[in-house]
Amino acid sequence: MSANDAGPIAEPAEAAAAFEPPGGVLVWIVILVEMATFSAALVAFVLSRRDEPAAFAAGRAALNQRLALANTLVLLTGGYLMANAVAGLRAGSTLAARRWMLAATGSGALFMTLKGIEWAAKLHHGFGLHHDTFFTYYWLLTSFHFLHVAVATVILAALYRGVGLGRHSASAPGDVEAGAAFWHMCDLVWLVLYPTIYLLG
Repeated sequence: MSANDAGPIAEPAEAAAAFEPPGGVLVWIVILVEMATFSAALVAFVLSRRDEPAAFAAGRAALNQRLALANTLVLLTGGYLMANAVAGLRAGSTLAARRWMLAATGSGALFMTLKGIEWAAKLHHGFGLHHDTFFTYYWLLTSFHFLHVAVATVILAALYRGVGLGRHSASAPGDVEAGAAFWHMCDLVWLVLYPTIYLLG
């Protein structure tokens, strides 16, 4: 039997693309590294809480639970909005994709605004970085996450503009999928940070 009789053989590039995750391999490597970093910090937080239970309980009691819950809902909503943006782009509805993306970008801005209000109140009451072990972790973890949300929000804003200029479309959704994956990572990290810091501290 000749090679021609064996039927069509998938090209190496096509075979590799079939196993490529949404957004590409590189963004998922970044996400895994970031998740590992957050995981290590959270393990350190839990171990320190075991050594200083009273200080951590007092720190948790001083946090604003309503703002934390509000920010959790904001990020969850933002994840939903961005998922719809990707779905709209894949379906070829550029206008719908941009509307969803703009709303998702707004949710990032709202999260940062609420976090800024929370931080200002903590500083006003003297709960700074060096107040105690709990607040050292609180500031480091929430600031690191805030930085990721800020970067993700800028990325979403750039993608929103790119879709409007025709740089991203149903035939080329890779960058938008990558941005969405990074945005969802921010959601996932917060869903771990929120109960660990605010509910179980």
